[in-house]
Amino acid sequence: MKTQVVVIGGGPGGYAAAFLAADLGMQVTLVDLEENPGGVCLYRGCIPSKALLHAAKVLTEAREAEEFGVTFGAPEINIDKLRHWKNAVVGKMTGGLGQLSKARNVQFIRGRASFQNANTLNIEGGENIEFEHAILATGSRPAAIPAFDIGSDRIWNSTAALELKTVPKKLLVVGGGYIGLELGTVYSALGSEVSVVEMTGGLLPGADRDLVNILAKRVEAQMHAVMLNTKVVEIKEVTGGIQVTFEGDAAKEKVQVFDNVLVSVGRAPNSQNLGLENTKVVVNKRGFVEVNGARQTAEPSIYAIGDIAGDPMLAHKASHEGRVAVEAIAGHKAVFEPRAIPAVVFTDPEIAWCGLTESEAKRDGIPVEVARFPWAASGRATTLGRNDGVTKLLIEPQSQRILGVGICGSGAGELIAEGVLAIEMGAVADDLKMSIHPHPTLSETVMESAEVFFGQATHVFRPKKK
Repeated sequence: MKTQVVVIGGGPGGYAAAFLAADLGMQVTLVDLEENPGGVCLYRGCIPSKALLHAAKVLTEAREAEEFGVTFGAPEINIDKLRHWKNAVVGKMTGGLGQLSKARNVQFIRGRASFQNANTLNIEGGENIEFEHAILATGSRPAAIPAFDIGSDRIWNSTAALELKTVPKKLLVVGGGYIGLELGTVYSALGSEVSVVEMTGGLLPGADRDLVNILAKRVEAQMHAVMLNTKVVEIKEVTGGIQVTFEGDAAKEKVQVFDNVLVSVGRAPNSQNLGLENTKVVVNKRGFVEVNGARQTAEPSIYAIGDIAGDPMLAHKASHEGRVAVEAIAGHKAVFEPRAIPAVVFTDPEIAWCGLTESEAKRDGIPVEVARFPWAASGRATTLGRNDGVTKLLIEPQSQRILGVGICGSGAGELIAEGVLAIEMGAVADDLKMSIHPHPTLSETVMESAEVFFGQATHVFRPKKK
């Protein structure tokens, strides 16, 4: 079998690449382990988790509506129906991608692929594929900790947690990153007593503290316990649960028993068992495939995109890399050099940022001015009963160019796109200030952050600099 372009991996990077290649008139083959394209994002990541987070949000809002004078009865949660709904969402999305694949005449092969050489791919138990160009888009998997591998089905990774087989009475989340906090939010809303243990001094390591601090207050109120600067030093299965021994002052009880333990300590690239040793492709010590600006590897016929090509491990980054790789294969001048890749944590409240963060500016000695607009001064946030938020701009002092945007609050994941556009277009603070935003909306907080920078915010008083 021969093809112009073969894409290995059908996630958001892989199918975006395959579809664009087909749109550009190339003969395309897409290889994946699942029945339809979608990858981890649609089957075991972004989509099912956001479906469950929506259910959690509805539950939380119903419980908090009493503050407005609206009282609901105790919610009845049908776990089987919720699981079915989540699976239906996944099925609809992946099935739709299967139809799009057929409509574009992309040949879809279900199987496991490995390289025999720089122009030949073998499908396990099947035929070989000769190709002109290959795009590696094999994604990543939950990172594993050997100490937790005790052979118990009570130990979950993110994939197992999303199956929603049960709602444990007591759940321990190991890792205070975005995956652990998102899934912890889901199970807390469903009725679990959730404890979070994080070995560093704060949740969401790497994110700006003023954004995280707002989220941390709500997390601490929702969760049974948040144990920072604390490690799990021993874990074993006992009758009726998992016994965990902690080390750290935040753990009031050093030995506790949980029904289930969710291990969420990051993800690892799927760069093994692909036959890359039969090519010139270089894999670094962290397991990432090394690529140039066009996403081309050291083997000219092979490109790599998405999680396997390095941080950040985000679906939207993979999709754009896929398009760049295809454009390069088509002979166009293409390079992946974004100024801003947005990151969103879909907790409650959400956290989102793009471009330069304040933590990075301090670390690298980059001079910036930070303008913050507190959501306590936002009319729309107040009407929602959710003024626990902030919008901040990082501004280059001399040019007044927008270098970074950070938001914590309800719907931050939607609002951050305006920040991405501002950074990519080289906008200055005055551009945001002069752009009329609708009232009353949360988007106004972006405009008013720029007004704060000039000391002219209507709803925030900031004395002018002398």
